[in-house]
Amino acid sequence: MNLADPLSDLHPRVGDAPFTRLAGAFYRRVRSDDLLGPMYPQHDWGGAEHRLRGFLIQRCGGPDTYSRERGHPRLRMRHAPFAIDRAARDRWIQLMAPCLAEAGFTEADAGLLQAFFEQVATHMVNR
Repeated sequence: MNLADPLSDLHPRVGDAPFTRLAGAFYRRVRSDDLLGPMYPQHDWGGAEHRLRGFLIQRCGGPDTYSRERGHPRLRMRHAPFAIDRAARDRWIQLMAPCLAEAGFTEADAGLLQAFFEQVATHMVNR
C-alpha cells in the first residue's frame, strides 16, 4: 500500500467489478433525483456511468484508460458549467454513500472512498 495515497492500491486488489457496480448503483439513483438528475444530459446516462467508472478505476490504481480517452481529469473545469452549490454537493454524497456497500467494497475501502468523495465533492462547489 502506498501510505501517501491509500487509494492507489484499491483497484489492483479488487479489480473492475466493484467500480462497475458502484457507478451503476449511483446513476440508478441520480436518474430519478430531483436535484442532480436534471444536471445530466438525458441521452448520455451510459456515457456518464462509463466516465465515472473509468475515472475511479484510474484514480484507484487501475489502468489509465480514462486519461487516454479524455485527457487529464480536470474535474473542476469539467464541472464548471454546472451550478454546484452546497446542496448539490451534499446530495451527491448522500446518493453515493449507500452505493459503496451495494458495490461490495469492504468497510475499510468504503471509508477511504467516502473520504475521497467528500473531498472531491467539496472541491466541485462553484456557487
